[in-house]
Amino acid sequence: MVVYRTLKELDSSEGTVQLVDFAALDVQSGSNLLHLEGTSILLVPQPSSDPNDPLRWPQWKKYVIFINICLYSFLNNCFIGGISSAFFTLSQDYQKSISTTSGLLVYPILVLGLGNFLIVPLSIYIGKRPVFVTCSLVLLVCNIWSAVATTFENLLAARIVASITGSATEALSAAFDLFFLHERGHKMMVYIIFLASGNSIGPLVSGFVITSLSWKWFCWILTIFCAISFVFVFFLVPETRHERNYNLSQTTVGSDEGEKNATDATAIEYSAASNESSTYPAKRSYTSSLNPWSGITPGHSFWNIFIRPFPLMAYPAVFWGFLSYSVCLALVIAVGSVYSFVLQVPPYNMTAGIAGLINVPTLFGFVVGAISGGYLTDVFSARRARRRDGVFLPEDRLVLLLVPAITVPVGCLMFGFGAQQQLHWAVIFVGYGFISVGLTGVASIGMTYVLDSYYPIAAEALLLVNGLKNVVAFGFLHGIVPWTTVSGYQTVFGAMAGIFLAIMALAIPLYIYGASIRHHTSMKFQLISW
Repeated sequence: MVVYRTLKELDSSEGTVQLVDFAALDVQSGSNLLHLEGTSILLVPQPSSDPNDPLRWPQWKKYVIFINICLYSFLNNCFIGGISSAFFTLSQDYQKSISTTSGLLVYPILVLGLGNFLIVPLSIYIGKRPVFVTCSLVLLVCNIWSAVATTFENLLAARIVASITGSATEALSAAFDLFFLHERGHKMMVYIIFLASGNSIGPLVSGFVITSLSWKWFCWILTIFCAISFVFVFFLVPETRHERNYNLSQTTVGSDEGEKNATDATAIEYSAASNESSTYPAKRSYTSSLNPWSGITPGHSFWNIFIRPFPLMAYPAVFWGFLSYSVCLALVIAVGSVYSFVLQVPPYNMTAGIAGLINVPTLFGFVVGAISGGYLTDVFSARRARRRDGVFLPEDRLVLLLVPAITVPVGCLMFGFGAQQQLHWAVIFVGYGFISVGLTGVASIGMTYVLDSYYPIAAEALLLVNGLKNVVAFGFLHGIVPWTTVSGYQTVFGAMAGIFLAIMALAIPLYIYGASIRHHTSMKFQLISW
C-alpha cells in the first residue's frame, strides 16, 4: 500500500536555505558546515562522507561528465530539428502535404516528451548510466536507419524511436547530481545553450548539406558524431545516482592532499568529527565504473516510481514551470515548422541553405536568454541572499524573466507581421532571434526555480515539466499549419504573444507569495510517496 507524506517530512528547508554564512568568512573559521573554499558560500546540499558521492568528485571529472551530457543533448536535438530545412524538399520527394511532412518534427516532439515518463522511472530504478549508455546506442542506430530509409513511413518511424532517447538528458537531471545550489544557474545556462543550439545549428547545417548533397547525407554526418558520442558516454560517464540526506548536516571540514584544488569545493576530506556514518563502501575504481549495470534501487517498485511524479503537478512552481516552458518551446518549434514554407516560395525564393540561415539569429538569442536566465540569476540571487542575512529564496531567480517578457512578444509580432505582409526577410530573421531568447531564458529560470524549490524531488518534478511541455507543444504544432492557413501568420503569432505575456504575469504572484506558498504546500500537501 502506497503511503503519502508531506514534503516537509522529506526536506525541512522547503527550498529556503542558508546560502551565505556570515559567521564564517573562510572554511577555517570553525563553522560545522562545509563552505566553498575561501568564501562564506555554504555548500547546498552538503556532501556526504561517501567517497563515491558525486558531489565529492574533483571538478575536472564533473565537467567531463557534464559536457558529455550537453553534447548528447545537442546531437539529439540536431537529429530531431535538423531535418526541418528539408521539409519543402521532402514534401515534393514523397508527394506529401505540408501538414503531413511536418509530422517528421511534430510526432518526435510528442514522443520526446512522453519518453520522459519511461526514461526517468527507469533511471531511478536501474540507474542513470545503463539508461544513458543504451539511449546513446539507440540514437546511433536510428541515425543509420534514417539514412537508409526509402519511404516516408520508414523515416518517420526512425525519428520517433530516436526521439525517445532524447529523454536521457532532458529529465535525468544527472548534471544536477554533480553541482551545488550556487552553481545550478550557470550550469543550467550551459546545458540549455547546448540543448537549444541543436535546434538551430542542425537546420542551419542541414540546409547547406541538403542543397549540396542530400538530406540523407545529413543523417550520415550525424551518425559519425553520434558514434563518437557513444564512445565518450561509455568510457567517461559513470553512474551519478546517490542516496542523499537533503537536510544540512553538521559536518566539519578537513583537507585531502590527494585531491586538493585551490578552487575546487568538492575535493575535500571529512574529519573524524563528522557525524555521518563511516561505514561507506570503498572508492570505486575506474574499471568498475565502466560496468553498464548499476543495480536496482532497493526498496522501490518500478510501478511506484512510475506513478509518483503525477501528484507533484499540484505544486504551483511545477505547474508554472511546465506552462512557461511549453509556450516557449511551442513558439520556437512553430517557427521552425513553417519558415521553409515562407522563405522558399515567392517573393523570397530562397534555397534550403539560405533559408536555414534564419537560425543564425536564434543562436544569439539562445546565448542572451541563457546568460540572463542562468549566470545572471546566480549572481543576482547571491547578492539578494547577502542582503537577507545569507538566506536564499528560489523566487529571486524570477526577476530576470523581465528579459524574455520584453523580447519574446516583440519577436512574435515581428515574425507574424513580417511573414503575413511579406516584409523584408531581415524582419522575419530578427523576429525569430527575439523569440529564441524565451526558450533558453524561461527554461533556465523555470527549471532552476523548480529544482531549487523542490530539490529532493527534482527528478520527478522535472519529469513533469519536460514531459508535459512536449505534449502541449505537440497539440499546438499539430494545429499550427491549418491555423495559419485559416487565420494568417500575424493573427496566430499575435495570439501567441498574448498567451506568453499572460503566463509571464503568473510569475508575479509567485515572486511575491512564493515562499508562503512553498511553506503551505510543504506542510499540507501529502503528495510524496517515497
